[in-house]
Amino acid sequence: MSANLTALFTIIRREVTRILRIWPQTLVPPAITMTLYFLIFGGLIGRRVGDMGGFDYMAFIVPGLVMMSVIQNSYGNISSSFFGAKFGRHIEELMVSPMPNWVILTGYVTGAVLRGLMVGAIVMAIAMLFTPVRIPHFAATLGALLAGAVIFSLAGFVNAVYAKKFDDIAIIPTFILTPLTYLGGVFYSVSLLPEWAATATRFNPVFYMVNAFRFGLLGVSDVPVWQAFVLMVVFIVLLGGFALYLLKRGTGMRS
Repeated sequence: MSANLTALFTIIRREVTRILRIWPQTLVPPAITMTLYFLIFGGLIGRRVGDMGGFDYMAFIVPGLVMMSVIQNSYGNISSSFFGAKFGRHIEELMVSPMPNWVILTGYVTGAVLRGLMVGAIVMAIAMLFTPVRIPHFAATLGALLAGAVIFSLAGFVNAVYAKKFDDIAIIPTFILTPLTYLGGVFYSVSLLPEWAATATRFNPVFYMVNAFRFGLLGVSDVPVWQAFVLMVVFIVLLGGFALYLLKRGTGMRS
């Protein structure tokens, strides 16, 4: 067990070192992007929008923007890191070692989650420059952040396993992840949508993550919070089981 823990912490340390070593690429761009969102959507457009869900528009979009930055960076970190290990052929050393698959997966996922939380903390600090931020439900806030980061870390891992070239790890974020985040209630309440659009939105997993986090910060949600957390746990179990299955089979590792 001690050997497994040593291996786990080694992978995590390597991932964190990588994140901090290239911080101008991993931490600065999200901060600049989210600052622009706050300035344009919250500052300029928000003045015309007025209140949203009983809150100032700037305060309303804070949970969505923080969650969006967390899931995007968690996904991007593990997909690029694990594919880089495949491309550099040093993933083969992990696969032939006595290290259990759960250690490999947990190490990479933890590194991705930590990057997501780092970026989330930076975006939250930026948000405080524009609007007061309080956390009335700390457990829900932290739980939503962790669950969202883990889900998209696992999804990024699956993407990296199947990717055969660097272009493949950009397809999912561009054509799936970005639309899901923009249509997940980041900038609006689902109550404003027509019935068919509101129904379609409820099939978007990001919608539940954003609302669970919004409940933690603002105390309001478009869906029952318990429902959001149950769905997130189900996604973690399914994606985690699938990721371990892929590692066990060695899918994409020998190509």
